[in-house]
Amino acid sequence: MFDCWRFVAAVLIMAYHFVFWAPYGVETATQMLYRLLPLLDMFFMISGFFITTRYRDRIGDFADYLRFMRARAARLLPLHYAITLFFAAVALYAWAVGAPNYPWRHHLEALPAHLLLIHALGATDSLALNYPSWSISAEIFAYALFPLIVLLLRFGGLKALLVATALWIGVLELASARGWFASGSWTTADSMGAYRALADFMIGAAVAIVVDRRMLDVRSHLPGLLATSLVLVAMLSGFHYPVVMPLMVVALVLTALAETARPDSTAFLQPLMPVTRVAFSIYLIHPVMEFIFLEVLWFHVFAGKGPISFYLYWVLPMIASIVAAMASHQYFEPFCAKGLLPARAKRVEAERLVSA
Repeated sequence: MFDCWRFVAAVLIMAYHFVFWAPYGVETATQMLYRLLPLLDMFFMISGFFITTRYRDRIGDFADYLRFMRARAARLLPLHYAITLFFAAVALYAWAVGAPNYPWRHHLEALPAHLLLIHALGATDSLALNYPSWSISAEIFAYALFPLIVLLLRFGGLKALLVATALWIGVLELASARGWFASGSWTTADSMGAYRALADFMIGAAVAIVVDRRMLDVRSHLPGLLATSLVLVAMLSGFHYPVVMPLMVVALVLTALAETARPDSTAFLQPLMPVTRVAFSIYLIHPVMEFIFLEVLWFHVFAGKGPISFYLYWVLPMIASIVAAMASHQYFEPFCAKGLLPARAKRVEAERLVSA
């Protein structure tokens, strides 16, 4: 079920980025899709849920921590670096030919931060180069601090984690009030999105403990589906973070409780897995398709063809993104993961890793 959530979120975020190229009606479409951007927070919450579920009992010393970070790096970094280097090559080409309208200088200046994975920590003043990968930087930041979550759970339990999460959100609210985030609030931060992601990750970790303890006995997916519907209605109606996020947490808890109580209850979704499990790859690859199909082909070749033509054409880069993501998930990412993992790691282990 969570793979379906992530897939739908990735497709909606892709649609939001692509619709900026629409010749007419772009304001209405982008405003509607912009309201769905809290789905990014869902990504981080689900990440916190899965990482806590799988690793909280497997990190006991520094060697375990290094193995954990190595495994997560093998999962996230190959595709991030491949896409980043693609856009770096584009920027270098734009510089070489003197392209007047391409922000090659801004992109190349951001390259070191992208390579060091610090571009979601405030190292850049705005998104540049491989712009969706701020979330990769944010994920790595959350992973790096995951041992603190483990310690909180071991010595203080769920209560300590909830207190720490509330304190961290309080710090973020204070920082927002003082104007530290360029977007105006930590809830919409991207170039400083690591701090936002950490809050979501901690919430997901708390959900993992609630589900593990079966603090509610929920076995049907209906409550989770109803809560998810409320989340979508709240976002599309323009409700802000204080309303949307609690609803999202409730939806996550109810869905996870039903999923863990009856793992076979979503077996009917299995045929969709080859597509739904590539949400991460779609999210990272779609800017490449945006560049090829929209910035190059649409803008320079098909521009002026009208809104109907655009929205028919709009489907093409979406399909291309999904196909490329499936190929990457099947071949490129397992190959790279196998190379980055210890020598004894087998291809099956690499494939299992990229499915996490």
